Amino acid sequence: MQPSPIILRSSLSSFIIAPSFLLDATLPCYPLQLFRRCGLNVRCAHLPFFTTPTTTSSGSMEKAPPLPAATPSTFTGDGTRPPKKVVVCGGGVVGVCTAYFLAQKGGATTSITVIEKSSVACAASGKAGGFLALDWCDGSPLSQLARTSFQLHRDLARELDGHINYGYRPVDTLSLSLQEQSKLKSGSSRVGLPPWVDGPFSGVPKTIGTTETTAQVHPQLFTRTLLSKAVEDHGVQLVIGAVENVEIQDGQVLSVLVKKGAAEGGSPTIIDADAVVLALGPWSGKLGVLSSLFKVNGIKAHSIVLRPEKPEEITPHALFLSYTTTHGKCLDPEVYPRSTGEVYICGMSEDDAPVPDGAEQVEPKGESIEMLKRIGETVSSRLSVGSATVEAEQACFLPCTPDGQPVIGQVPNVKGLYVATGHSCWGILNGPATGAAVAELVLDGHSAIVDLKPFSPSRFLRGSGRP
Repeated sequence: MQPSPIILRSSLSSFIIAPSFLLDATLPCYPLQLFRRCGLNVRCAHLPFFTTPTTTSSGSMEKAPPLPAATPSTFTGDGTRPPKKVVVCGGGVVGVCTAYFLAQKGGATTSITVIEKSSVACAASGKAGGFLALDWCDGSPLSQLARTSFQLHRDLARELDGHINYGYRPVDTLSLSLQEQSKLKSGSSRVGLPPWVDGPFSGVPKTIGTTETTAQVHPQLFTRTLLSKAVEDHGVQLVIGAVENVEIQDGQVLSVLVKKGAAEGGSPTIIDADAVVLALGPWSGKLGVLSSLFKVNGIKAHSIVLRPEKPEEITPHALFLSYTTTHGKCLDPEVYPRSTGEVYICGMSEDDAPVPDGAEQVEPKGESIEMLKRIGETVSSRLSVGSATVEAEQACFLPCTPDGQPVIGQVPNVKGLYVATGHSCWGILNGPATGAAVAELVLDGHSAIVDLKPFSPSRFLRGSGRP
């Protein structure tokens, strides 16, 4: 059962949102960028942190205790009182998670407004794979963030009926090798393969994740469900408009300048704020206050969404492939069946494609889409043309920073201004922990759930010793 449509009412009458903004009958999803490209292949010892699932002697994972109830905050950016007006710029998974936890923690004394240029989860958060991994970031600065967020996904799924509302489910994850147009050798063993994977694989499938360590969500449904809950329970407001500027005076944030759509004449509106969170993904660098500090690039990632004739035959196995084309080119595509009956395939990316002004202007490259279709029919006859319907052909931009790590924290020398961007291929996984940490930072002055020091924007200041 999906959340009921809601009419969001803003104090700005020009920004009343249509009832269907949270729900869409055709829900596409975003490409999870190649892990190899993200430099996150190393797997080391687990690090202890808040609400980490414990492991029994048999290797199975016990349920971690639920997160503690939110406590009222006494901190504000100026050190005297909690901010009364917080504006979150960006309606993707990071911005929505931030608004959700801000509203939960801030209570009735804090007003939360989300500003989104087009529609909720319209960019990478709406075209994502939604793959979640507990320990794949171990050995990197992301380890604590990822582990915390994996557990938060579990907690949220219990609270929000995620298995019903946004397709949350644990999955087994396999690594396979396939060669295009080769023939399956007679007598080849299919031990360890899901029955629907009938393509010409080679070698023995390797289990790289189990239902204890890997899971998935439908990312667009997840993001919209979370915002719907924040609106219903906490009165969070959504404003549709483009963020033009953040007004700063004497080192303190004052307001956000928002430009309405062309249909409303394009006139600007000022939204007052005690605190502003910039979660604009690859568009974060469009604002001078951030571009003067660090650069955000976008990797263009392609994906397709298929619907097999008999989706019930597709088991919940996420596939990470080593795929060789007939011309000898090696690719690393990924295949994610979903509980909604869809199968998501990604793996074609471009590093140097320019980021357009808006998500609605992102167009997929035809040859990349055709390659993904060929991959699908090589993996399984159930995913070939004629056996499956193509529901989406799409592309999006994944936000990346110069050092490959996200930027999360207070913007140096500006009280009340915060940033959360640059999550690359791990945005859906790390959205909840990022949002919870930023909410604590805004309302309490520090993050207790995750140590944000590795991701501080201050690392880009000259003389910091870091890039």
